Amino acid sequence: MRRALAVGLVFSGCCSNVVFLELLAREFPGCGNIVTFAQFLFIAVEGFIFEANFGRKRPAIPIRYYLIMVAMFFTVSVVNNYALNLNIAMPLHMIFRSGSLIASMVLGIIILKKRYSVSKYTSIALVSMGIFICTLMSAKQVASKSSLSEADGFHVFMWWLLGIVALTFALLMSARMGIFQETIYKQFGKHSKEALFYNHALPLPGFLLLAPDIYAHAVLFSQSEPFQVPGIGLTLPIMWFYLVVNVITQYVCIRGVFILTTECTSLTVTLVVTLRKFVSLIFSILYFKNPFTAWHWLGTLFVFVGTLMYTEVWTSLGPLLAKQKKEAKKE
Repeated sequence: MRRALAVGLVFSGCCSNVVFLELLAREFPGCGNIVTFAQFLFIAVEGFIFEANFGRKRPAIPIRYYLIMVAMFFTVSVVNNYALNLNIAMPLHMIFRSGSLIASMVLGIIILKKRYSVSKYTSIALVSMGIFICTLMSAKQVASKSSLSEADGFHVFMWWLLGIVALTFALLMSARMGIFQETIYKQFGKHSKEALFYNHALPLPGFLLLAPDIYAHAVLFSQSEPFQVPGIGLTLPIMWFYLVVNVITQYVCIRGVFILTTECTSLTVTLVVTLRKFVSLIFSILYFKNPFTAWHWLGTLFVFVGTLMYTEVWTSLGPLLAKQKKEAKKE
């Protein structure tokens, strides 16, 4: 029952979150900072009440380790959201972030001196090829935008290129954070809810650096058209409604993944998250009519097949299903 609930939370929360993020980004492409701040604030307040017990509970992992983790997490979150302001389309944004396996493998080889099987290298090659195809096709779309002069077209393309650099940096930083978390959890044990709270609470002062931008977008949000919330009768600017729903669905998504990690194997978690990304991508393309060519579909196929190959779903899913059938017969 809890497994089904977790899967439902992941799909409903994460997919809805992507939809409302795109609604925000389409109206105000530079709204990444206010979105990130709202998400961090909500999760930090919830964690302060229910996890930290209003500050009375001592952390199991020393704060100094969280400060390092937080610096990386804050940077990754801000850079990922800000990339939407650099002519990066939402589908490309999702595909690019699905390439975290590449960064994890590269840094695992360099830092942890890990060695992988031929199938792992093959899967990473597929993911790399998929991201390369999607990026190349998106570059052609940006470069060939109509109604732009040659100078303006070059300007747009350079901003897009900066967005690709930002996504690449965030991908590598995220992988480095994962390796750091792995070493910390080995030393102190896993404390997922505690880490979730401190990763969102400690960076809050950092948003003071972004305060002018956050305030400017808060003013713009307040000037958006009024919207009456169904069933409640409350009227508020529609951009604030989008932001509130985005924050709530982000929390639902995170909670769903957390429950999933406690109830299922890491293989199942990876499979569910990968399928969720694919569903979000399809929905974004169809609902928002984002430009997506046959080459984009081919690149997407490479990314997801490579991801499933890396997690060895094909070899592990059979025994897992057989085990579940045996348990069902016993019942």
